[in-house]
Amino acid sequence: MTPPDADADTGDLQLPDDRIGAALQRIRRRIETAASEAGRDPAEVTLVAVSKTHPASAIAAAVGAGQIVFGENRVQEAQAKFPQLRAARMEAGAPGPVLHLIGPLQTNKALEAVRLADVIETLDRPRLADAIDQAAQKAGRLPDLLVQVNIGSEPQKAGIALEDADRFIETCRQRFGSVLTGLMAIPPADVDPQPFFHRLAAMAAAHGLAGISMGMSGDFEQAIACGATSVRIGTAIFGGRPAPVAPDAGTLLASASD
Repeated sequence: MTPPDADADTGDLQLPDDRIGAALQRIRRRIETAASEAGRDPAEVTLVAVSKTHPASAIAAAVGAGQIVFGENRVQEAQAKFPQLRAARMEAGAPGPVLHLIGPLQTNKALEAVRLADVIETLDRPRLADAIDQAAQKAGRLPDLLVQVNIGSEPQKAGIALEDADRFIETCRQRFGSVLTGLMAIPPADVDPQPFFHRLAAMAAAHGLAGISMGMSGDFEQAIACGATSVRIGTAIFGGRPAPVAPDAGTLLASASD
């Protein structure tokens, strides 16, 4: 079964580009309020704007409104958008955009991911760790990495199993050192997410990892109260997404064999 997307929100139709800036302002105010109510500095929380399936023009509108960090699920889609956006920003003498890959990553896409991403949030199995390590040697660079934990023990979701998580995290720390910066998780839907958020935060603390990526459009304020250092928000910024195109048989086979 294909794992769910990392920001599987639903919502209204995609917002026009001229409304994205206002949506970002609303989200930033909510982040500031949630952090303040939790006794935290809002600057501790990074907003990852999930731009998957949205056009480059929407990302450009968000960048124009001051947003720098973005999340994409698929390497191919990110390759079609971010090099051009980065080139335009470089010509203007401005930083970014910063790219987080937040979707399940196949081992045969590791080299492209390592070359393109600033952060890979979905390191979740030994074979992928091997592929990323080999890709980094070829590319001469290694993005920051987060281990994705299947915090709700859901068979349809990606992430290292809870019973294997501590050993896998420690192995990755030994292998990648300070490049392994934190943990990521998606709690089960339609239940109180806070126990799962607390569990991920406790796991990160136990391993001495500062980064905690959790919370999406529907629950990011609760995630911040539980210690999130980055929140992945798509629908509340960009609006709803087009229905995804069904994968072809070759894609399904590749996924099943990974």
